[in-house]
Amino acid sequence: MDRRGFLRALAAGGALSLAGCLGGSGEGEPPLADESLTVATATTVHDSGLLAELAAGFEGEFGASLRPVVRGTGAALRTARDGDCDAVLVHAPPLEAEFVAAGHGVNRRAVMANDFLVVGPPDDPTEAAGSDPLAAFRAIAAGDAAFRSRGDRSGTHVRERRLWREAGVEPAGEWYRETGQGMGATLVAADEAGAYTLVDRGTFLNTETSLVAHVAHGLEDPPELLRNEYSVIPTNPARDVAYALAMAFVGYLTGPARERIDDFRVDGERAFRPVGVTDPADEP
Repeated sequence: MDRRGFLRALAAGGALSLAGCLGGSGEGEPPLADESLTVATATTVHDSGLLAELAAGFEGEFGASLRPVVRGTGAALRTARDGDCDAVLVHAPPLEAEFVAAGHGVNRRAVMANDFLVVGPPDDPTEAAGSDPLAAFRAIAAGDAAFRSRGDRSGTHVRERRLWREAGVEPAGEWYRETGQGMGATLVAADEAGAYTLVDRGTFLNTETSLVAHVAHGLEDPPELLRNEYSVIPTNPARDVAYALAMAFVGYLTGPARERIDDFRVDGERAFRPVGVTDPADEP
């Protein structure tokens, strides 16, 4: 089937079901062999190690290659707005909703979730351990304890700013510094400075530091402020993008990849859980 014919089939027959049926379950060459999909993905998916697992599975199913562009969610969405990627895999619901509402992306689907952790030096100078996240942030600010922020409009940075806002704190001063880097690099910077930071579970498990998780409410049912949900969004097909392949990627992530996500472990610990495939656009 040529690309235009495939696009018509997607529109007429249901994109997710068709994309799921295209996997390499039959004989012969996979249906999208030798094509290339460019995905702008959050650094946390890469830094956790999960991206390599997802890419290997997708390439095995479809015979297509996956080219990741790793950057924070804000920059990933900007890449798609500029037409420089075919899909995004991101985790900042407010930014995603704006992106879809502006017509830059379509068919947004929830893929997986984990949780955010407040981590810091083992001696926990602010006694944040066991607190709710807002109390922990207030204690860090009240004690002028070193804190490292990504400062890059990533999904983690967006959530961090929300936590400060709801805690009634405007962070400023020598104790609060922005790294402008990805999650793994920011975690290492916090470790070197003996600082606190906000981090996703996957990256924390996959990055060797001396930091300790002082606020961690669990992967299965964290409080709303710590829930970290990832979505996949194909770039609007009006742009010159590989939309058919992007929809195949959606079908893969919400179908066969669910088992990979569920089975993914870092040093024996579960780092993500798959979620339902409904559109999460109205979720906080």
